[in-house]
Amino acid sequence: MDIAVQLKTLRDELREHNYNYYVLDNPTISDFDFDMKLKELQDLEAKYPEFHDPNSPTLRVGGMVTKNFDTVVHEHRMYSLDNSYSKEDLEDWEKRIQRNLGDVPVQFTCELKYDGASISITYEKGELVRAVTRGDGIQGDDVTTNIKTIKSIPLRLKGDYPEKFDIRGEIVLPYEGFAKMNEERIANGEEPYMNPRNTASGSLKLQDSAAVAKRPLECLLYSIVGKNIGINTQFEMLEKARSWGFKVPTVAKLCENTTQVLEFVEYWDIHRHDLPYETDGVVIKVNNLQHQEELGHTSKSPRWAMAYKFKAEQVFTVLNEITYQVGRTGAITPVANLEPVLLAGTTVKRASLHNADQIEKLDIREGDTVFVEKGGEIIPKIIAVDITKRPADSSPTVYISKCPECDTPLERTEGDAKHYCPNEYGCPPQITGRIQHFISRKAMDIEGLGGETVELLFKEGLIDDYADLYDLTKAQILPLERMAEKSAENLINGVAASVQVPFERVLFALGIRFVGETVAKKLARAYKNIEALQAASVEELTAVDEIGERIAQSVVEFFSNEKNVEAIRRLKAKGLQFALSAEKLENQTDKLAGNTFVVSGVFETVSRDELKKLIEDNGAKVGSSISSKTSYLVAGDKMGPSKRTKAEKLGVPIISEQDFLSML
Repeated sequence: MDIAVQLKTLRDELREHNYNYYVLDNPTISDFDFDMKLKELQDLEAKYPEFHDPNSPTLRVGGMVTKNFDTVVHEHRMYSLDNSYSKEDLEDWEKRIQRNLGDVPVQFTCELKYDGASISITYEKGELVRAVTRGDGIQGDDVTTNIKTIKSIPLRLKGDYPEKFDIRGEIVLPYEGFAKMNEERIANGEEPYMNPRNTASGSLKLQDSAAVAKRPLECLLYSIVGKNIGINTQFEMLEKARSWGFKVPTVAKLCENTTQVLEFVEYWDIHRHDLPYETDGVVIKVNNLQHQEELGHTSKSPRWAMAYKFKAEQVFTVLNEITYQVGRTGAITPVANLEPVLLAGTTVKRASLHNADQIEKLDIREGDTVFVEKGGEIIPKIIAVDITKRPADSSPTVYISKCPECDTPLERTEGDAKHYCPNEYGCPPQITGRIQHFISRKAMDIEGLGGETVELLFKEGLIDDYADLYDLTKAQILPLERMAEKSAENLINGVAASVQVPFERVLFALGIRFVGETVAKKLARAYKNIEALQAASVEELTAVDEIGERIAQSVVEFFSNEKNVEAIRRLKAKGLQFALSAEKLENQTDKLAGNTFVVSGVFETVSRDELKKLIEDNGAKVGSSISSKTSYLVAGDKMGPSKRTKAEKLGVPIISEQDFLSML
């Protein structure tokens, strides 16, 4: 037999056996026979390296070592989900959907929310080309080599798959496999792993892929994104993915209303303990993908999906001490230091007490026995106090009146739940907090510089604000603790490289109160450069789309402070980007300024997202629903009849895609 044909036959056969075993759970040959065929393939590939296949079944055993995981920007952003905890939350969400879509029937797909590590895997022409962790949703780490060792992930697809797409899912560690791993660790005298989720997540960043291959990880897929994927509904998407060779849970259900959704939730809240994996809720999605497009996203989450979280696990423990933390904005957060207790798979030692009102409301005191749960099973919080176990000498908690770090009297403005330390430029945690925010991933993303190093540089008197970072020299930082030649070089090079970061991220990095990532982009787009923004009044700022009084006031206050103005002057002198790039300005005009467009339907010349970008780049606002303030409705194919009816009723002009493009 021709060697190329022999290799192809063996690879195809092993892929099919792998699929039968790990996806269908229906093996058709013995483990021994499978291993013999795999050994035969390995020998042939070693003998004939010219027939190398990057997605050969032999790669499942790992062996490649990755020292550094490259950061990759997601082509399609990975959003987080809004959570709901009650029937009322769910019904309110359904009403919002119906209000946006109009009088059309809406179906929902319900899927279990598996508790693992999120992953996005790219396929081109049926071949696995890249796997990236969720990261911050905008960019993540390339873990392709490790992902290829997971047997339930197909390296090559079968069937009628699209030319290119990303598929999202969760890397999970089944209970049985997790238990076996811990048995081995205990037998070897090692500490057992705490929980399956964290162990699965940590596995993706192991440097040796052979070590990953030994872990019984699985991947459960639930979502496909890409252009022209030829799928109309979420439920169809799950079925298609299954037919292409992906492991897609079969418990998903198509529901006609929230009553059926709640029946699904109630069933699995009881029966989830029979599953082989960790689950923490149900994900409910609008089934029709066109409806999903119509509904769109907020800055953080899709409007068409909701995670209904199962009731959080609760435990009781003793509150030993209440301490106070100072955030970068000066906000004081009281912290409960607890007797360590196991909760939802992790040891909890601390919990947030939020503010003085919360402490007073629950009458929380040191020495109390308290009930703790994980809010959304992530952040521990105290939900109640067992008064019957309160010590006889207990006394009410008196909230602090001075900053625990700099002894400045605290302030609390009317209507604000938190106390603040007003010593903005003299309080150490506020100083280091601002610098840590400046260097963070979504801001300047300075490689080689982390939060602990910022603390060390401040402690040694080398930095007092973020502008000082650009004056650091290698000679200054080399003598510092744990600072070797290479790490000192990386830090200096990382700071130097950050001068290329675009204006909107620099603006976010400055740490203006209430100016998050999305607001920074809006302000950068509206004012084009820092000088124009500095000169803006509260009235002018509130005229910008989605900029309210509170944000406007905060921006004006920031630029009226001489310390901030001086820091910006120094950063400018170092070459940081304080204006939109020529490339971005080239694509921006004020042609459509003052108008609000609602986009609905399917378009031919440009995609819906491209259409929205054109609207914003030309000075107009994209509206989510039709109102008397809507200037135009851009109508595509398959637009819902209720939108047309509402537009006609309100006298909103309805234009086609071509009409809109001709306006430009």
